[in-house]
Amino acid sequence: MSIANLKPERVWKNFYALTQIPRPSKKELKAVEFAEKFGRSLGLETYRDKLGNIIIRKPATPGMEDRKGIILQGHLDMVPQNNADTPHDWEKDPVEAYEYEIDGQKWVKARGTTLGADDGMGVATAMAILEAKDLKHGPIEALFTIDEETGMTGAFGLEKGKLKGQILLNLDSETEGEIYVGCAGGLDAKFSFPYRTEAAPEGYKFFRITVKGMRGGHSGMEINEGRGNANKTMARTLLPILRDMDGRLASIAGGNLRNAIPREAEAVVAVPAAKASALKKLVAATFEEVKAEIGSIDPAVDMFVKACPAERVMRGTVALRMVKAVLACPNNVVRMSADVPGLVETSTNLAIVRSNGHEINVECLLRSSVDSAKNDLAESMRAVMELAGAKVEYSGGYSGWAPDMKSPILATMKKVYKDMYGKEPLVMAIHAGLECGIIGATYKGLDMVSIGPTLCSPHSPDERVNVASVGKFWDFVVKVLENAPKK
Repeated sequence: MSIANLKPERVWKNFYALTQIPRPSKKELKAVEFAEKFGRSLGLETYRDKLGNIIIRKPATPGMEDRKGIILQGHLDMVPQNNADTPHDWEKDPVEAYEYEIDGQKWVKARGTTLGADDGMGVATAMAILEAKDLKHGPIEALFTIDEETGMTGAFGLEKGKLKGQILLNLDSETEGEIYVGCAGGLDAKFSFPYRTEAAPEGYKFFRITVKGMRGGHSGMEINEGRGNANKTMARTLLPILRDMDGRLASIAGGNLRNAIPREAEAVVAVPAAKASALKKLVAATFEEVKAEIGSIDPAVDMFVKACPAERVMRGTVALRMVKAVLACPNNVVRMSADVPGLVETSTNLAIVRSNGHEINVECLLRSSVDSAKNDLAESMRAVMELAGAKVEYSGGYSGWAPDMKSPILATMKKVYKDMYGKEPLVMAIHAGLECGIIGATYKGLDMVSIGPTLCSPHSPDERVNVASVGKFWDFVVKVLENAPKK
């Protein structure tokens, strides 16, 4: 059965339509055009700004004109990740989604790629509300932003004076039954090691070392689970090769998104022919260590080494300095919140290590709900990287979203959820970047919360969405709209 026929069909048919549209971050033009056409096809006021953000307005239903306007907000782009054995052209190919069952629960995931439920489910839900003729609601605006996953440039560039609503429901959270009222701020880091190449010394042999099979995942939501980092593992493997075996580095490529925990990495090295056997034993021994350490978390982790053709290597000590810096650089959770039990306060994801023929670029995403802690982490990482000779660049910084426990829409949603399901929803902050804080800085005074259905392992090919949670999420949003606060 096609996922378009799952219940509630009005949501799933829109999500299926989104899976057929290539929409990786920064290349989501087709999705922008799709959303704009959708709004206009309904005869609704539709606005597209210069960046590609879409605003669609739907008037209140009769008798609901006295309610505060609600903005339903989601992002059009998705994280483009696929397994190495799953060829996928992210600018052309649709996502192949299917339903399956585990332990009596039904889920939807994609074959070998990210699914795009982050945040396709939020967008599909807003679309279903826009086209529905049987719902009760006050004035509605759907705000679909671009490029949330790689810099939140759509939210940062949102024009003042375009939105009219007083309440923002961000539809980009990932656990049904939880209402988020705060999030971490972020900062992008890039460390560059310039290098020149030369022919490999006489008598050297080239080998490709591969790390693969790690789970990866969301660098905010899943950073506290102890999942393996392919870049850290690769640096651990390379250090004794470059330091103790007269090895030379030809190239390295690990990770490809700053907000996804890196699952795979490859490096091409050259060693004296007499040390080829020692190299293979080293890689095998390192793999056994890594498997013993993280095998319960990353059961599919694998490492291997094979001879390969190559000719040139990096000159001087730059490769060794880079490897030492990557090993020394903080990664994963730095500090847990002292105020919110179980919440990560500060973290960093050592996301990308990649050579391009003239420099090695190391990229990280720093997160914290405390700006001073984020800045302190940035200075610690700067110190490590500058000592290793790297050029340091920070960009894209944004503050977190501070909780408002007296929020009127929060009070409404807590009551609605308890009336519907007989229990209180969890009210939480999240260690991930949501667009609420950025939008709230432009539209001051917005009453904001974030909700969503249950997703697991976003930002990785293991991404999946719980089918039953989509139905509960839909019913909850509909009932919240019916009970929106009055002006």
